[in-house]
Amino acid sequence: MDEIALLQGLVAIPSPSGQEAEAVTWLVDRMESLGLNAHVDEVGNAVGTVGTGPRQIMLLGHIDTVPGGPHPKIRDGRLYGRGAVDAKGPLAAFVMAVAGLAPAEGWQFVVVGAVEEEAATSRGARHVAQTYRPDFCIVGEPSGWDAITLGYKGRLLLDYECRQPTAHTAGPARAVAEHAVSYWNAVVAYAERFNQGRQGTFHRLQPSLRHIETCREGDEDVVRATFAFRLPPGLSPTTLRRDLQALNPNGGCLSFRGAEPAFVADRRTPLTRAFLHAIRRAGGTPRFKVKTGTSDMNVVGPAWQCPIVAYGPGDSRLDHTPDEYIELDEYRRGIAVLRAALEHLIAGELSRPAPAAARCGEGA
Repeated sequence: MDEIALLQGLVAIPSPSGQEAEAVTWLVDRMESLGLNAHVDEVGNAVGTVGTGPRQIMLLGHIDTVPGGPHPKIRDGRLYGRGAVDAKGPLAAFVMAVAGLAPAEGWQFVVVGAVEEEAATSRGARHVAQTYRPDFCIVGEPSGWDAITLGYKGRLLLDYECRQPTAHTAGPARAVAEHAVSYWNAVVAYAERFNQGRQGTFHRLQPSLRHIETCREGDEDVVRATFAFRLPPGLSPTTLRRDLQALNPNGGCLSFRGAEPAFVADRRTPLTRAFLHAIRRAGGTPRFKVKTGTSDMNVVGPAWQCPIVAYGPGDSRLDHTPDEYIELDEYRRGIAVLRAALEHLIAGELSRPAPAAARCGEGA
């Protein structure tokens, strides 16, 4: 199977979060045909391995997508379809890069197509974070073929609910919706105070109002709203949760979920040097990026504390959009950069002693 057929076939199978099984089974079969030892793990991730270790390189992509997107098709050198960029393109590049590597004694490559990355659960990544302890990790997210992503902001989601006895709209009581609006205004003011003197979006707290609705339930008026927060480094979900609770004088019910701290990787590692070398060799001028969203790096980075980057072909500005597409030439170039980076990394690390203990999850 060539690289375009792999990506096109994967994009053609819808796999919104929670409905990844068909795409996972398909990818496992294709990884087997390309020479990887492949299986579906306990939580539904597609896993393919090459080699037996004891040194391990994890290539952690995700196979789920958000719903919607354009009908899958190739036109004018572009593959359109949901997931072409975010993030089946990077995942397919992982598979093809590993499949094309020469055997490397003492090394194991693990390619994972994780489930539920686009959901706040990150179920697939949380499972591999407990199952593996790699020496190096590459997270599959679109960075562009000539760039490396080192960090992602954190996240916190807040569900707000307020109830009060029904009353005539001409009466003196505040409408229940006004309580939610007052709380939201207090949240915005809090963020503005926090952001004073902070330069750049990555270092600022970003609140957004995702949903608000009112209804009548029996003899009560009810308002429900969902707020989302993008957290900069240095602001933990725990601290933000405490401050948001203190802003709630009207007694609305607050429910928090999806907490992830921001994470920024070290740029001075053998892994980043390998990517810099590979990008330059391919004719590019390498760049470092940080992202205002979250990824599975937020989950596995703190757990593994190993050299880690996010990399993948594709323009992240097309993530989740109705016209999502990937340039096929860039996809091919991304595969070449990945393969060259892995080869350079291994060549530079061969003189280092292997860990004494076997790695958890090795050979799975």
